[in-house]
Amino acid sequence: MNSLVSIITPNYNSEKFIAQTLQSIRAQTYKNWELIIVDDCSTDKSLDIIETYSKTDKRIKVIRLNENSGAGIARNKAIEEATGNFIAFLDSDDLWHPEKLEKQLAFMVQKNYNLTYTSYNVFNEKDAEPNKIVLCKPTLNYSQMLYSNKIGCLTAMYNKDNLGKIYMPEIRKRQDYALWLKILKKEERAYGLQEVLACYRDRSNSISNNKVEMLKWNWILYKKVEELSYFQSLFYVTSNVLNKIF
Repeated sequence: MNSLVSIITPNYNSEKFIAQTLQSIRAQTYKNWELIIVDDCSTDKSLDIIETYSKTDKRIKVIRLNENSGAGIARNKAIEEATGNFIAFLDSDDLWHPEKLEKQLAFMVQKNYNLTYTSYNVFNEKDAEPNKIVLCKPTLNYSQMLYSNKIGCLTAMYNKDNLGKIYMPEIRKRQDYALWLKILKKEERAYGLQEVLACYRDRSNSISNNKVEMLKWNWILYKKVEELSYFQSLFYVTSNVLNKIF
C-alpha cells in the first residue's frame, strides 16, 4: 500500500495550537502523505511556525490567500493543489493519533470504500486530557446525514482516484457538512471505522459554540445549498437542534 494521502488544513490565527497539529501529522506511522496548509491571512505568528516546519519537511506545502476568505475557500484551494490518491482533512487546532492514516487507509483499500470517517475524542483548550468520546456510526447515507452531521471533519477521508476531486460549496460555515452531503448524493453510503483515531479541540470562541450562528448556517445549507423546500429546511434545522440537545 503506497497511496499518497493529501492532508487538507486551513489555518487562521492558530498560533497556540498549530505546532501540536503539525507534530501529530509528522508522527503518523504511515509516511506517504503531503500536507497542504492554506493560510487565510493570519495576523498572529502561526504562519511563521508553519514555514519553520515546511523548511525541514518537504511534504509540508504552504499557500497564503490574498484576502481572508473563510475555511471553505481555503480548503478548496488546498484540494485544487492536492496530488494524492486520497484526500483527508485536519483543522489547524485538532490532532490525529499516530496510527490514524495507516488504519483508515487500510480500512478503505481493503473494503473498497470511497468515503470514511472514525470515532474521536473531544477536549477543550484548558484540559490536556479528553473529556468526551464521539463514537461514529457504522454507516451513514444521505437521508441520515440530513438530520445532523455525524462525520467529524478531522476524521474524514475520501478516495480521489475513484470519486475525482470534490470541492466544498463556498459558504462561510458548514461547508464540510455540505461536502459529505455532496459525496453521498453519488455514493450510497459512507463507512465508519469505529476506533478513536483523532482529537477535536472544543474552543469556546468557535462557530460551533455559537448556537445562533449555527442555526443561520444550517438554514443556508439546507435551503440554498441542498435546495430543500422551506418546510423541509425548517424540519432539518429543528432536527439538528434536537440532536444537539439529546
